[in-house]
Order: sequence, then structure tokens, then C-alpha cells
Amino acid sequence: MTGTARKALAEAIATFLFVLAIIAAVNSDSPLTPLAIGFTLMVLVFSTGHISGAHLNPAVSVGVFLRGGLSVADFIAYLIAQFVGGAVAALVSMTVWPVGAEAMVIEVGPAFLVEALFTLILVWVVLNTATSKDTAGNSFYGLAIGATVFVGAATVGSISGGGFNPAVALGLSVSGHFAWSSLWLYIVAPVVGAVIAAILFRVLNTDDAKKIAAAE
Repeated sequence: MTGTARKALAEAIATFLFVLAIIAAVNSDSPLTPLAIGFTLMVLVFSTGHISGAHLNPAVSVGVFLRGGLSVADFIAYLIAQFVGGAVAALVSMTVWPVGAEAMVIEVGPAFLVEALFTLILVWVVLNTATSKDTAGNSFYGLAIGATVFVGAATVGSISGGGFNPAVALGLSVSGHFAWSSLWLYIVAPVVGAVIAAILFRVLNTDDAKKIAAAE
């Protein structure tokens, strides 16, 4: 398998594993849940980065696309793969853990702000550690990305649930942990953060305009 199909399948599998691990961590009621989520993302990024770039997150794909690191075809395939992976993970989780008894209650204003802000940070980190020519070939990108999600989950998870990822939010809505009525927020806020991160990256790295055609 090669090309877009290979990359999309890698995104679907890794997103599936990530969302399944998140649901498992949430159901464990452990104080180490944010750390478990961050470490899971780290190892999946390291294990899939060489295939697809290991976005595992539609917001990250938005940022990478705007940065010039994804073709239109790959971008669409990634989004579909990530949402499918997240939804299937939630369905599979129901064979092990019960559906969430009560969806998290959030205040729209604060939740929107922290989801947008921490997704901005996450996409900023991804763009600068995993796509920048100045950090090409580094061995720390997975740790940086996983640590960012850990910090977000540990600090503002009580405000928004710590989604920072529309595919994760879809999975947690299917599993009953997020309210369906709030799903729009977990899509719009991360995309807003991703767009800002991509703009900031391009402003500060005018010499690093990636060309898809040249890369392929």
C-alpha cells in the first residue's frame, strides 16, 4: 500500500488507538489520566510519524494544510480517517466500559477559549517541531507533542474536558462523556486555534513555505 491510502489508514488506526486509550484512561478514574493521554499520543506520534506525519487530529491537519504541508486530497482523506477512527474506537469501547452515565457540563465561553487556546499551542508545537525545516530530523517531536496534550489536559481539562481534537470529541460524544449539543464547540474552537497557529507559523517562517508538489 502506498500514497494517500497508506497515510489515511495509518491516521485511522492511530486515531482509533488514541481515542480508545483516552476512554480507557477516563474510565480508570486515575489521577494519572492526563499523563496517560499525553504518553499515548507521544508513542503513537513516534510510531506513525514516518507514514503520515501522525496528525491524529483534524485540527492539526488543518494547521498543516494551511502551512502548506498537505495536498487537498490528503487533507480530505485525513479528516475522514480521523473521524472514522475516533467514532469506531468509541463503539469498540462500549464492549469493555459502559456508556458515560452523564455527559460533562461545560460553560460555553470558558470552554471555547481554552479549547481554542490549547489547540493553538498544540498545532504551534506540531508545526515547529514536526514540519519545520529548522528542526527536521529531530528526535523530540513526539515528546513535545505528547507533553503539550498532557499540560492541556492537566490544567484546563476540568473546564472543557480537554478535547483539543474534533475526532476525540466525536469519540467522547459517542461514548457519552461529551454532550452532543456541545460537539460544535469541540470542532469550531480547535479549528480557530489551528488557523491562528498556522498564520503565526507562516508569519514567523517566511523562508519555510513548503511545496507539496516538490516534496512528492
